[in-house]
Amino acid sequence: MDSHPGTAIAHRFFAGTGHSYDMVVKLCTLGFDLWWKQRILGAIPPEASHIVDQACGTGILTFKIASRFPSSRVTGVELREEYLNIAREKARALRLKNVEFILGRAEDVRVDGLVDCITSSYLAKYAELGSLIRNAKAMLRPGGVLVMHDFTYPGGPIFARLWEFYFTILQAAGPAFFPEWRTVFDELPGFLKQTAWLNELPETLQENGFISANVESLTWGASAMVTATKSKR
Repeated sequence: MDSHPGTAIAHRFFAGTGHSYDMVVKLCTLGFDLWWKQRILGAIPPEASHIVDQACGTGILTFKIASRFPSSRVTGVELREEYLNIAREKARALRLKNVEFILGRAEDVRVDGLVDCITSSYLAKYAELGSLIRNAKAMLRPGGVLVMHDFTYPGGPIFARLWEFYFTILQAAGPAFFPEWRTVFDELPGFLKQTAWLNELPETLQENGFISANVESLTWGASAMVTATKSKR
C-alpha cells in the first residue's frame, strides 16, 4: 500500500535526485553521514548471516555492510526505482556477490527466511511506524537486532538556532548547485519539526515485543539512532 502520507512525501522529495544523492548527503551533512553510518555498522551483530537494509537508496550503507560482513547475505530494500537502478549499477561495478536488491516499501517487503539484523538510515520519519515494526518483527529471528537512524530536530535552543540557520543557508545557496533538491531544502526543516518518529518508536517497539531498546542522540541532536532486540520468547 502506498497510501501513507510519508510515502508520497518521499516520492515528491526525491524524484529526479538519484544522480546527485551521494554528493548531496555527504556535503549537506558536513560529512557526518559517514560517521553516522559507522555507528550503524557497529550496532550490527558480528555473527549476522543475513542483513536487510531498508530504504537503501543508492546503496551507501548497503555496500558498507556488505564490505564489513563479506560472508553475509545483504538485501537492500528501496522505494524508488530510480535509486535502486543506481544501487544495482554500483553493485555491479564493485563486483559484490553478497548483495541483492528489492523494489518496494519497507513496510511491505519481506524476504525469504528469518534475518539477523535490519538497518535503516533516513527512513523512520517517512515510515508508517506500526506497519514497519510489525514487518520487522515478522522478518527478524528471535534475538535479532533492529537498527534505525534518522534526522531529528535539535532539542537545545542554541543548536536548534544553528540548525535553522544552516538550513537557511541551504535554502538560499543549495538550489544554485543542486536545483533538483530545492523541494527538500525548502520543506525538510518544517517536516522534521513536526515528525514524531523518535517519540513514537520506543512505544511501538515495546508493543511489538522488542526489548533492550536504546535511543542515542547524535551530533548535538541533529540525528538519533535507535537499536532494539526482538524478544526470544
